[in-house]
Amino acid sequence: MADEEGLLEVGRIHKAHGIRGEVAVSLTSNREERRRKGSIVYVDGKEMVINSVKELHDRYIFGFEGFTDRNQAETLSGKMMYAPPIDDDDELWVHEMIGSRVIDQGGSERGLIEGVLANPASDLLELSTGFLIPLVFVSRVDAKARTVYVEVPDGLFDE
Repeated sequence: MADEEGLLEVGRIHKAHGIRGEVAVSLTSNREERRRKGSIVYVDGKEMVINSVKELHDRYIFGFEGFTDRNQAETLSGKMMYAPPIDDDDELWVHEMIGSRVIDQGGSERGLIEGVLANPASDLLELSTGFLIPLVFVSRVDAKARTVYVEVPDGLFDE
């Protein structure tokens, strides 16, 4: 999740793109703020300002201030990008779910969330009890009580 204290992983730089210092990027964030010109990300602890953004298929092409040729861009290949969390009271962030308890539709506590696993169909809540719950079954979140309520199909918690 975070490489440095307080920062969240927001994307991965794949490789240099072209000869003008640009790189191909896959974002792990769906927030527009992460792909806007002038936005700040961190790579290897260094602050990087996004200078240009182009969408290309399922990736983005980013240019960073100070990177003007392919050789500079190649130094970023394979590196992760990080950024501070965004404050938004209407959103529940994955990093805020860790440690929350899970209650099913019958009122039974099912464990604490230990992690969130990426999965193509739906990300999965990884519980302290060993169960995995697809995020699509989350019905409500009480951030103040650090509780996630789920409505799961019969049999999901059968061993």
